[in-house]
Amino acid sequence: MALSIWMQALGQGAVKSASALRTALGTAGVAVQDGVNAPARDTAARGGVPTSGMDMSMGMGTGMGTGKGFGVVLCGAGDTRLVPAVAALALEGTVLAVDCAAEPLPPDTVWALLEAGATDLLPWTSAELCAGQIAARLQRWSALQKLMASPAVQGSLVGDSAAWRVLVQGVVEVAAFTQSPVLITGETGTGKDLIAQLIHRLSGAPGELTVLDCTTLSPELAGSELFGHERGAFTGAINARDGAFALADGGILFLDEVGELPLPLQAQLLRVIQEQKYKRVGSNQWQPSRFRLVCATNRDLEADVDAGTFRADLYYRIAAWRCRPPPLRERQADILPLVEHFLRQLDPKGHGRQLEPAVRDYLITRDYKGNVRDLRQTVARLWYRHTGPGPITVGDVPPDERLHHAPAWPDAPFREAIRHAVDRGMTLTRIGQAAADMAMRLVLEQEGDNNQRAAQRLGVTDRALQIRRKAARDGEPEGRH
Repeated sequence: MALSIWMQALGQGAVKSASALRTALGTAGVAVQDGVNAPARDTAARGGVPTSGMDMSMGMGTGMGTGKGFGVVLCGAGDTRLVPAVAALALEGTVLAVDCAAEPLPPDTVWALLEAGATDLLPWTSAELCAGQIAARLQRWSALQKLMASPAVQGSLVGDSAAWRVLVQGVVEVAAFTQSPVLITGETGTGKDLIAQLIHRLSGAPGELTVLDCTTLSPELAGSELFGHERGAFTGAINARDGAFALADGGILFLDEVGELPLPLQAQLLRVIQEQKYKRVGSNQWQPSRFRLVCATNRDLEADVDAGTFRADLYYRIAAWRCRPPPLRERQADILPLVEHFLRQLDPKGHGRQLEPAVRDYLITRDYKGNVRDLRQTVARLWYRHTGPGPITVGDVPPDERLHHAPAWPDAPFREAIRHAVDRGMTLTRIGQAAADMAMRLVLEQEGDNNQRAAQRLGVTDRALQIRRKAARDGEPEGRH
């Protein structure tokens, strides 16, 4: 696949660098696509930073954050207008920033650019070196894109919220491009076991995924479960048996609820990790075992380390890379996609069922203490109560779970979003317009870009929604209409 990007120069100091970089990128096999994305360009310009006439386009159409391509933003100005301009451009795809300012950008601006949506900030040294760095990152991003769009990922880690996309991208990257141990932390029902399974599928390991639930290890048989045993090693050991370390050789060992391991077993596990060999119970012969270690826990292991109940040296061995799948209350935008996914799984024909609006509202506002597992069980109850064709209706909701009053709105997630905007200094006008634009965009996506249905849901006329859409495309303030 040919590599291509769009490019935007911000500030007059970036124009000369942009011309040299475009030539160097061509030599490196990266095309800068022709065509101008007017809304993004105009939005950046309204941020107060002059934009050059460099070409912009949606490139490959597979931006990691938004699905709209890869872009390079050359930062030739270091004033306070730079960050809003980059934030506007980051909405158009995966953005890599390059510092072309006469003086290096200060650290607070660098971090602010990352917060605004830039994936990285490269210092300008030469066009050739910068082009090589961009090409390498673009190849990695392209590979990540393909993996994230694959059935292996889409079919197991379902969701499209910002928090979930960040998690999935990190999991895919560490699974496919490293051999690092992984520690998965989080509440029960958040999908820790699914993440472990995905790491195994993407890792390319020839061996199996060996799962050991540490909560089931009894003190008497724990050694045998991990190390295996020889015949006659203890009463009842009629035959020799392989343990988890042997079974995981060449594959992945998944220790679920690793925080439940007693301290003596923690010391033995640490030695196996360090030396990559072990002895069966009742044997004096060392056996090699090379495996990738993935652990999961719902405990706070750092607090356990401080309390002396978990070894610090083991913790830092198993936590080389950490991920925390968010609880469902932190990814509420994923509730309906998950519901659709579960309904398709439950339907023998794989079609699923539509939901009446009241049922949708019930599922969105319900409290899920067991997270995604709780949601799946809720959907299953609705499915098995439903009979016949047609959508799932309020009568399918079990009587003991029915709402006796309308859920409050604005709810907590909305209040937190507004609080975040206010804390960042957004004005009332900007908050209102951003909320309206986001609502329009989300409903249009849900309704397959059908203007009439979207307008009906938003409570506006077709004409009013068309005017809003045109204003968004043209980059004009809504107040002009």
